[in-house]
Amino acid sequence: MPDHEKRIALLIDADNAPASKIEVILAEIARHGVANVRRAYGNWKSQHLVGWEKCLHTWAIRPIQQFAYSTGKNASDMAMVIDAMDLLYAGNLDGFAIVSSDADFTPLVMRLRSDGVAVYGFGQEKTPQPFVRACSTFLYLEKLGEPEDEGDDEASTPLQLQHDADLVRLLRGAIDATQGDDGWSKLGAVGSHIGNQGPFDSRNYGYRKLSDLIEAIGLFEMRRQGQVVELRERPARGGGRRARTKAVETKSAVEGTAKAVAKPEAAARTAKKPAQPKRD
Repeated sequence: MPDHEKRIALLIDADNAPASKIEVILAEIARHGVANVRRAYGNWKSQHLVGWEKCLHTWAIRPIQQFAYSTGKNASDMAMVIDAMDLLYAGNLDGFAIVSSDADFTPLVMRLRSDGVAVYGFGQEKTPQPFVRACSTFLYLEKLGEPEDEGDDEASTPLQLQHDADLVRLLRGAIDATQGDDGWSKLGAVGSHIGNQGPFDSRNYGYRKLSDLIEAIGLFEMRRQGQVVELRERPARGGGRRARTKAVETKSAVEGTAKAVAKPEAAARTAKKPAQPKRD
C-alpha cells in the first residue's frame, strides 16, 4: 500500500502534549498516511487543558473525557491504552501516531510494533529514551516549527555533531555496513540501515534531510553518480588513527612475508654450500 494511503490512528495524551503543535503533527502524519482516527485524552474539566478546545474543533479531534478516579493516578493513560488495543484488534489500521512525553506508553508501543504496525512518536525533548527508541520514528516537538518554516530551526553546529559520539558511531557503522566494492556507500542504503536499527530523524538535529546532516558533520565525503548520492569516510589528516593502524598492519604483513621468503632462501644457500674437507 502506498504511504499516502496508510490508515493511521492519532492518539494524543493531552496532559503531556501542547495544543500549539497539533497542526505540524498532522502535517508530519500526512507524510506517512491519513489520520482517519483522531482522539485526545484528558480530564477536560481541568484548567490546564483549556487551550485545547479551539484546537479540537479546528482539526476535528474527538475529545475523550477521562475523570481522575484517584489522586496520583493518570486515568487518561489507561483509557488511551485500552482504545489503542481495541483499534489494533479491529485490524483496520496500518499505524499509530502517539503524542506524549510519558515513558509509561513504552510497553504499548512495543506491543503495537510486535503486531507489525508502525508507531510514529511525538514528544518533548524530556521524553525518556525507552519510549523514543520503542517507536518506529520519533520527532521532538521542539524541532517541529510551522509547516511553512520547516527546517528553519537552529541546527547543531559541525563541532556539536562531531562531539555526539552516538551519532558519529551510528553513521560510521551504517556507512561501513553498506560499503560497496569500490569503498563507497549509497545514501539510500545508509538511511535504510539506520532506520532498521531504531527511530532516527535528521530534523531532530536541525537538518531537513539525512544528506544535509552528513554533509554538515564534515567527517564523510559525498559524491553524486547521476541521481544517486554516495558516501565514504573522509581520510584522516596526517594519517589518523585508522590510517596509522592500517599502515602498521601493512608493515607487519610485509615484514612477515619477507621473513617467510628469507627462511627458505637461507636454507637453500646452506644446502648448496660445499662441505669443507677436514684437515689432518
